[in-house]
Order: sequence, then C-alpha cells, then structure tokens
Amino acid sequence: MQAPHPTKHRFRIELVAEHQHASLVDLLCELHAFYNQGATPPRQVVMEHLRQNLLAPGSAQRLLVASRSDGVVVGLAAFSLVYSLVEFAEDQRRHCQLKELYVSSAARSQGAGRALMHGLARYAMEHGCRRIDWPVKASNARGILFYESLGAERVAERLSYRLTGPALGRLVLESGCADVRSAQS
Repeated sequence: MQAPHPTKHRFRIELVAEHQHASLVDLLCELHAFYNQGATPPRQVVMEHLRQNLLAPGSAQRLLVASRSDGVVVGLAAFSLVYSLVEFAEDQRRHCQLKELYVSSAARSQGAGRALMHGLARYAMEHGCRRIDWPVKASNARGILFYESLGAERVAERLSYRLTGPALGRLVLESGCADVRSAQS
C-alpha cells in the first residue's frame, strides 16, 4: 500500500507505523483479553512480541490498522500473502490469508471493520491477490453477518483443525524422524 487511504468513514487505514505501536499494544492487550476470559498480558511482553516477531524483518505477518484522527489505533487486520500450491495461473496463484480482524469494543459499529476490509481488499489486489481467505468462529454470529454483508461466502467444504500441547508433543515423539533441516544446511 503506497499511502494511507482515508475512508469515507472517520478512520485512516494504513500499514502500522512505529509511532502507532503504543496504541496497537493497547489493542493487542484487548484482543488477548477477548480470547482469554479477560486476562491481560504485561504491556512490555506484548510490545516485545510485536517488534521481535510480528513486525520483525522477514516476518510474513503484515498489520493493517484503522486509526482515529488523533492517531490512536482502534482496529487491525493481521494478514499474510501466500502462494497456492495448486493454482498455477498467474492471476490465481497469490492469495491473502487474513489471520485476525479485530476492532476495539469502543469503536465497534462505527465503520472501522468495514474500512479495514476495504483497505485489505485494496492491498490484496495491488499485490496480485485475487482471493482473501480467513477463519471465523462458528459461534461468532455478529462476525459472520458482517462478513456476509461484505459479500463473503462461507466455504462449506473446509474445516479448521488444531494440534496443541500433549497431542502436538505426542506427534513429535511418535515420528521417530530426525530434526527437519533447511535446504541451506
């Protein structure tokens, strides 16, 4: 995205800039509390994660943010651009994978989510993507209605799976394989 895109709403949509990190940390803490029954991580831990992982050089993660006129970040779209392993046509091989769309509880229903999705669609198209995919919790009725209002369609033939903790550890132990090595090793 070349320059920030003001929207017809009151939000500025752009890739996150360093001067926005402090208010983005506030939003990430709120997001964490949303998924973890109100538990709030230490701000310094979140800031380190933001700088050392999410925004680190080489990270595939990109963060598009919605900010108010005072510069405070009120929403984010975390995404990455990926290449298909099965679509080889130039106009179909690149996709945008949305990991998270989140708007601060104080800014919901004011157009920030829609503005973020408009900005994400523009960014994706400008970078050769002709598709955006994302997961959504089946219990998130409000989110599902929002996505459908954008014209998104549910992908009926896809399900989401997850390996964590003991099951992940068992799979590693059962493999009997040596460490995975890169081609450069």
